[in-house]
Amino acid sequence: MRSFVRSFLLPSRLRDVGIALLQIAGLYAVTALCNAAARWLHLPVPGSILGVALVFVLLQSGIVKLRWVERGADLLIRELLLFFIPSSVGVMAYAPLMRQDGWKVVAVVAVGTALVMTVTGGVAEAVWRARNRTSHVEQNPSREANAS
Repeated sequence: MRSFVRSFLLPSRLRDVGIALLQIAGLYAVTALCNAAARWLHLPVPGSILGVALVFVLLQSGIVKLRWVERGADLLIRELLLFFIPSSVGVMAYAPLMRQDGWKVVAVVAVGTALVMTVTGGVAEAVWRARNRTSHVEQNPSREANAS
């Protein structure tokens, strides 16, 4: 136990955790601002979705560098399951509803999960192919010129 505490309290480890927490605070600030904007503008889109879109656009345009949000985002993704605990406990409060219509909820969750996995896999594969095609062309520029 002592070695764990010592390793966690190393200055470099504390600095990394501090950076991740600051990045999470920045991401939360973007979400809070977009939530307020969505309410103020009476948009039918949740502010959190606007926040994700805004962060994506800022990253793609280079205004925000990936290293400015990467550690915080990685920490959030690693601990993602913790965010589902409150909703799981909340479902238990609706036990009668789950007994009556639980199969519908399970069906929607299953279909939604399958769709998300399929789309994510397709996008990941397309990105992987595009990256490999780009690196392959950079390594062999004469082949690309001959193919044209």
